[in-house]
Amino acid sequence: MEVGKGVERWVVDISNWRPSPNDFSLIISLLPHTHHSSITRFVKLDDRKRALVSRLLQYVLVNRVLRIPFDEIVIRRTPEGKPFLVCDKSKMEFPNFNFNVSHHGDYVAIASEPICIVGLDIVSYSAPVNETAQQFVQSFSTYFSRLEWYHISNAASSDEMLKTFYRYWCLKEAFVKAVGSGVGYKLDDVEFRHTNWDNICVKVAGLELKDWKFWLMELGNNHSISIARGHPRSAIASYRTTLKQTEFEENEYNIGLNLPNPSFTLLRVEDLVRLRHFEEGKISCMESDDDEIQRTRFTQK
Repeated sequence: MEVGKGVERWVVDISNWRPSPNDFSLIISLLPHTHHSSITRFVKLDDRKRALVSRLLQYVLVNRVLRIPFDEIVIRRTPEGKPFLVCDKSKMEFPNFNFNVSHHGDYVAIASEPICIVGLDIVSYSAPVNETAQQFVQSFSTYFSRLEWYHISNAASSDEMLKTFYRYWCLKEAFVKAVGSGVGYKLDDVEFRHTNWDNICVKVAGLELKDWKFWLMELGNNHSISIARGHPRSAIASYRTTLKQTEFEENEYNIGLNLPNPSFTLLRVEDLVRLRHFEEGKISCMESDDDEIQRTRFTQK
């Protein structure tokens, strides 16, 4: 078993995807009916696009990595909203396959891990409306530790203040999503330290979690994306029950913790549709002449 094959990083840029109503309906039809209302409930088209691509990414990734036929894939959510695969875990190739998705601004992404739990978050550096950067970040001050807040409030400029704020927020969200928690997590207890946004580590309630790793990268224009990789024993109770294995021998766990963090594969919606149709031997009506799937190394900060 090559556990490294369970590590995937995919991202879709939806900024230039403008589907017709007919195309949108065709793509929704590729998903189980149970997901349709969670997509169409949104009023704005951009929100519908993000919801649709998020769910399509989950099904295509599970199919490609685990070779489960689309019609047999069942994905549900914990009470806190964490997506998980429903399957016979005794037959799963990887010790602890799990995934996480995120979308914000122009991008929708997914990450998977074979042993560690994974959290993923994207933030768009959106400028505040009708208030200064200082006023905007001040309203979130209670979510940061003293050290984090020092770096945010002492940034060299308003733009740098917003970037620093969003980067810390992105890391915190990735951690919280990895453990499966919801909005009730005490974020000021989660303190991130770093060296120029590299060698990132976390302390929770003052204790450093040495069995976790984090990465933060710049994504396109004015976006950051972060990945959290950690020990399954940190998962909250409702999410822990969905995992195949939560305890590992140290050597076995370290294999998963130290797996390479690969570059994100940049996909188009058309690529996902085509991958979905390949299983059925069909040709996508939306397939373009450009068959190249681009692997992009985003800039780490």
